[in-house]
Amino acid sequence: MKNKSAVYRKPERFFEDCGTVNPNAAYYVPLENVTNTKKQDIKTMVDAGRYFSIFAPRQSGKTTFLEEMCASLHKDNTYIAVILSFEECRNIEPAQFYELIEREFNKKLLQRLKETNYEKCAAVESFLENHHLKGHLFFMYLFEELNSIIEFKKIVIFIDEFDGIPMSELENFLTTLRELYLKYKKINRKALYSVGLIGVRNITKLIVGGVSPFNIADQVDLTPFSLKNVRDLFAQYTAETNQPFEEEAVKKIHEETAGQPWLVNRLGTILTIDVKPGTAEPIDEQDVERAIRALLKERNSHFDNLHEKAKLYKETFVEIVFDHVEYDPDNEDQTWLEQYGLIKNKDGKAAVANNIYKNRYVKTFFKDVKADREMSARDFSLPGERLDMESIILDFAQYIAQIGVRAFYEQKKPYEETGQFLLTAYLYQFVKGGEGDLRYEVQTGLGRMDDLLTYKGKKYIIETKVNRYDNISRTLDAGITQLSRKYLAPEVTGEGCLIIFDTKNPVGTMPDPQVHREGEKKITAFIIGIGPAGGQTFV
Repeated sequence: MKNKSAVYRKPERFFEDCGTVNPNAAYYVPLENVTNTKKQDIKTMVDAGRYFSIFAPRQSGKTTFLEEMCASLHKDNTYIAVILSFEECRNIEPAQFYELIEREFNKKLLQRLKETNYEKCAAVESFLENHHLKGHLFFMYLFEELNSIIEFKKIVIFIDEFDGIPMSELENFLTTLRELYLKYKKINRKALYSVGLIGVRNITKLIVGGVSPFNIADQVDLTPFSLKNVRDLFAQYTAETNQPFEEEAVKKIHEETAGQPWLVNRLGTILTIDVKPGTAEPIDEQDVERAIRALLKERNSHFDNLHEKAKLYKETFVEIVFDHVEYDPDNEDQTWLEQYGLIKNKDGKAAVANNIYKNRYVKTFFKDVKADREMSARDFSLPGERLDMESIILDFAQYIAQIGVRAFYEQKKPYEETGQFLLTAYLYQFVKGGEGDLRYEVQTGLGRMDDLLTYKGKKYIIETKVNRYDNISRTLDAGITQLSRKYLAPEVTGEGCLIIFDTKNPVGTMPDPQVHREGEKKITAFIIGIGPAGGQTFV
């Protein structure tokens, strides 16, 4: 509830969207439920001397999480937690790679030993001055010797950006870690006590020389922000400024971002700096919608990087958006998209990681299908500020005839999501100027409708199907039933359009609109031919 007596105060911190979070300067919440498949958290794994790998896309909070974990471990003087980064190592020679490890590791090890007033610090320093890392075997010898010098200390190494390791050393380095783990697994007093490898790739799946050299590790996925995390993050801002976030606004942010940390923080910045700055007026759901629209128009490194990755697997990405494909952990395209943070496993289906990514990247692909034409809603208007959907879809049918139908086929199989993607790209022309709204794959009362076009406050629901049968009646009846019973009623609208892409009619066959009534519901069906024309075949 709004507090009319609240006075806005200038914030002391900010929402971090440019790298590692410093809790003294930026709002910060620790990630929750970061566990392995046995539901053990990182501290439990470290205490047990386990090796583990953390899979996390870029800008998902992994470096901040590591720094917080090190600080937590260092509350116990037994631990020496060291973070190494391989981010800049990909293109260097092995000798230089191990030289960098030696310099960083030795510096941080000695710093921690001095902080804890370790009595054998001088002995460790003397050894390190004379032991140089000339390769992976010397890395192994390093810890074998430290085992005989260091007592009652446990070294934990976190290697951030492990993907940056020189490829020529990948097998050697991972095999060395594996050997150290197996050799000292049953020994409690050991210098190298626990190791965590952190990267955008699932390291436990790496196959080198026909085997996985790091299959001794626990696998950990870094979780996104929970709803509670998002609520707590914005509560910190409210405590400093007296500007509250309404609960529906918090839920909207979590729903649209799926808790992706960079997106949450970026929306926090836009909301408090651009949308509703310098006031104790509460931030509401409409403010969040404005911030999301602004975010979707931004040029920033986060979006640019992901866009390049999405383009590499565009067909698979679009298929996931429009066709509810099964999540397949062995599918190479899905694996890469997941590693980049673009998709996730959602109840056994491959799904785009969040609504913001879906809206941002699918729209950029619309331009690739030549649907970006000079036209506007005014060309298809009826009295009462209504759209002439019959004319729009007939024009779409001409568009299909012009571009041909090869895009519908892969290994001679027609794909329904191709038609839906082309239709959505086409309909987007009517709203790109801000006159309306287009949503696709919309969850409604009893299902998920293909397209929901809103213009001048009026809703237009369009469903697509592909007919693969000699008799089209089966596909037609199923589509009419689906539209009338599942989609029109929950959206409180009396009309809908059904588009059937018919593989049995040749491309260029123009549809004759068919009006069907189900009680008070009116459904206009359009059958668009996508079959080969003039003996054409698809290989």
